[in-house]
Amino acid sequence: MTTDLLIATPTGPEPWAATMRFRGGDFRAAIGRSGITADKREGDGASPLGAWPMRRLHYRADRLILPAIALPARAIRPEDGWCDDPAHRDYNRLVRRPFAASHEKMWREDGLYDLVVELGYNDDPPVPGRGSAIFLHVARPDFGPTAGCLALAKADLLDALTAIGPDAAVVFERLPPAT
Repeated sequence: MTTDLLIATPTGPEPWAATMRFRGGDFRAAIGRSGITADKREGDGASPLGAWPMRRLHYRADRLILPAIALPARAIRPEDGWCDDPAHRDYNRLVRRPFAASHEKMWREDGLYDLVVELGYNDDPPVPGRGSAIFLHVARPDFGPTAGCLALAKADLLDALTAIGPDAAVVFERLPPAT
């Protein structure tokens, strides 16, 4: 079986401006505000260089009806969070709020996490400080930067999710310097 790859490449002029290639098409995308790095650290704002499997889709069931997809999926609940505290035992894991340690809210009002795919970055097992909450999610209307994720227009993300197989991955790559 062939793995479906969604390949994100910076296209400038801003470090987060990117293109995502998938099955012969190019789609506007946003990546981390600091571009792509091979040495990802918590809070650096960079996307991690490499290929990362898509683990599971989290979605807002109150905002959309999920079409058939190959990934495991679960509806986001208002109490869902994602631990981003490197000192906590649940670092880089889904948690239930209220949660005393630093975490990201999964139930967002801005729509960015209406569709959010958990990527297999720093998760098996998580290494404290190497980065957390690296997702594929909905882009801001202006395609502004992410904190290290890959973001696409909602329609493009839905199209990709309905087309991929169960072994899909997101690839963050850098182009070689122009000669």
